[in-house]
Amino acid sequence: MNVLVIGASRGIGLEFVRQYRAAGDAVSATARDDAGLERLRAIGAAALRLDVTADDCAAALAAQLGDAAFDIVVVNAGVYGPKTDGLQAPAADEFDRVMHTNVLGPMRVLAPVAGALARTGARIAVMSSRMGSIGLRAGANGWLYRASKAALNSVLKDASTALAGRATCVALHPGWVRTDMGGAQADLDVERSVADLRRVLARLGPGDNGRFLDHDGTEIAW
Repeated sequence: MNVLVIGASRGIGLEFVRQYRAAGDAVSATARDDAGLERLRAIGAAALRLDVTADDCAAALAAQLGDAAFDIVVVNAGVYGPKTDGLQAPAADEFDRVMHTNVLGPMRVLAPVAGALARTGARIAVMSSRMGSIGLRAGANGWLYRASKAALNSVLKDASTALAGRATCVALHPGWVRTDMGGAQADLDVERSVADLRRVLARLGPGDNGRFLDHDGTEIAW
């Protein structure tokens, strides 16, 4: 398979690259800085420089993808932002950073990604979060992050409509994962989370288009 991972310098994105490479797949992956690009090259990925918050990121990605045709695309770039526990309004720069990374970034890259899909059986996943579910909402902690993931889910749903018949598009929740973002107290190690997500991606079909799925494949309420 030919796999593209957007946002792969560390954590879940980097683990996707490791596992797909270990399985013998061809992987292209993006990172913003030299250190991230070097980590990708060290495990045999084609390393692409990309900052999803840059105004020219769509053109930059399209230029680097060339005539590639991907079977699986994972849009993983994301940040958490301020760790609030109530209705503390974020500063304007915090709001811009989270929304530009988690929402505008995927909106920018989906167009060039759509032009680089395999002709049959392509799958696109955005890395969402259960915290973005409105139907399951039971707390207000990290409400800027929650808002950004709810918005990302909306973006994914629109993409699933626009790309119906060309790709199966899903939003995925990786679980609470022990990464720099998730923290040491989280439930899952990154290897288990990504192994689960890869199994979900492997069994997706057209009937799954537009779904919001947990790392174990169960449905999550929007």
